[in-house]
Amino acid sequence: MPETTTDQPTRIAGGAVVPVLAFAGIVVAVMQTLLVPVIKDLPQLLDTAPSNATWVLTSTLLSGAVATPIMGRLGDLYGKRRMLVLSLAVMVVGALVSAFTDQLLTMIVGRTLQGFAMGAIPLGIGLMRDMLPREKLGSAMALMSSSIGVGGGLALPAAALVAQHTDWHALFYGAAGLGALAILLTFLVVPESPMRAAGSFDLLGALGLSAGLVLLLLPITKGSDWGWSSGTTLGLFAAAVVVLLLWGLYELRIQAPLVDLRTTARREVLLTNLASIMVGVSFYVVSLVLPQLLQLPTATGYGLGQSMVVAGLCVAPLGLTMMFTAPVYARLSARYGPKFTLITGLVVIAIGYGGGLGLMDAAWQTIITSVILGAGIGLAYSSLPALIVGAVPASETGAANGLNTLMRSIGTSVSSAVIGMVLANTANNVNGVAVPTMHGFRVSFLIATAAVAVGLVLAVFLPKAARPAQHTQLRASSEEEANLERAEEVLRGFRGRILDAGGAPVARAKVTLIDRRGRQAGATVSAEDGSYALAVPAQGAYVLAARALGHGPLASSATHSGEERTVALDLSLPGEAVNA
Repeated sequence: MPETTTDQPTRIAGGAVVPVLAFAGIVVAVMQTLLVPVIKDLPQLLDTAPSNATWVLTSTLLSGAVATPIMGRLGDLYGKRRMLVLSLAVMVVGALVSAFTDQLLTMIVGRTLQGFAMGAIPLGIGLMRDMLPREKLGSAMALMSSSIGVGGGLALPAAALVAQHTDWHALFYGAAGLGALAILLTFLVVPESPMRAAGSFDLLGALGLSAGLVLLLLPITKGSDWGWSSGTTLGLFAAAVVVLLLWGLYELRIQAPLVDLRTTARREVLLTNLASIMVGVSFYVVSLVLPQLLQLPTATGYGLGQSMVVAGLCVAPLGLTMMFTAPVYARLSARYGPKFTLITGLVVIAIGYGGGLGLMDAAWQTIITSVILGAGIGLAYSSLPALIVGAVPASETGAANGLNTLMRSIGTSVSSAVIGMVLANTANNVNGVAVPTMHGFRVSFLIATAAVAVGLVLAVFLPKAARPAQHTQLRASSEEEANLERAEEVLRGFRGRILDAGGAPVARAKVTLIDRRGRQAGATVSAEDGSYALAVPAQGAYVLAARALGHGPLASSATHSGEERTVALDLSLPGEAVNA
């Protein structure tokens, strides 16, 4: 999948870009979390049965799962900022729809629209990768990746306060206002990325993936209501397998797929995505268990008897710690690499859940658990985009991170279903009301620990970085470095240096690869030492055109045999080609 650039430099971002993009991610997390304080009251608020009220949450999950990889690919093709703004705009419309209704069906429509904002996370990571210098990129992507947890942790007490003292529709007005502010700041501060992927949008692939995800996630989220052995649940799981297999076969056969499954099947990408599911499972368990434990009455013998707002404040350190972990991650990753920080994060999560089994007797103990888990989850979440970005071409950053974000969402969905089933099956029936038990809470923590153990095994088998530790903060953090590293891995294309008339290297010269039909087959910019590298999609004759500020243009013809090797070719500006 060839990639293209504009004449803009790759790194054009100002200092406010990172906080604005992180704010957009936090807004998305707020949208996901804002109904948590009123979940138990939704049947009465919407005048419907509890099984119907759960669709208010399920609809957001399904639309977010569908939108995340699709918006990532659209961002790669048509502009990441453009798609980021579109995602937030759809969320604002959905929030306003929900704010003006008490009808179940209309509320579900509004919540479905709000789920489209989930695409903002991978789009923000892609924008950072395209524009930021190496020294800023590690901590920036860590903050963006963690924003989903940061926003959730901070939004919980705020949403509880609003729900406790005002009409619950104010939650949606607040989400719409935050979304509008994020859109405005994005327009004012964030430039459009110059990176574009070549090709067209795979509509049939998008429909196939959407159908497969809906068929998969519906029984996961509704299995407790329908029965895990019911015909509906098993039938949907079987249909999901068939649809996703057919979708995968189709994606492998077309030239410009929605998801490059060959890249996704590479060990570093596959293991990172599988580990992401485990991190998603572990993240959601604490969000489900601690608020319930804190709010249960002390008459149960183990409940902590706290108000909704206090419970939110006790869990808030989870998000705050994730936020403050970003700069710590940057230093660790710069020295040891993202694989090390992922493993470290998983170990800290395991310690948090293991220690949390004995820290359930007081509110202050839940704060300690939240802080430890926040640190571990922050490190793990921060490592995931760096591992993905370092393993895929620059033109596929949005789609690849979209798929990784989807894996985390699947993890939280599985966690919600499994932990919900555990708490329901271990609950005591008190006057017709199911009351979760301490046994159920501890089993939930053990399940989270087991998920972390699986994630740890997957992380250990990630391949070692190909470069020294000081270069692994983010491999391929700019376009010229991306091409150089891919040329080293693929060993098929052209590489060399751009030189001026006196033989001195020319930095940031634009080098374009043109095929025999006059189409652009690739582009890059030269590094500080004048070096460039361009992979070729197939054998044949090509023209390499180079241009730099203050130098005349140069075009040099060259032929590549298509073998797994690199053709060395230096270009002199202005002048003829110089054989390496």
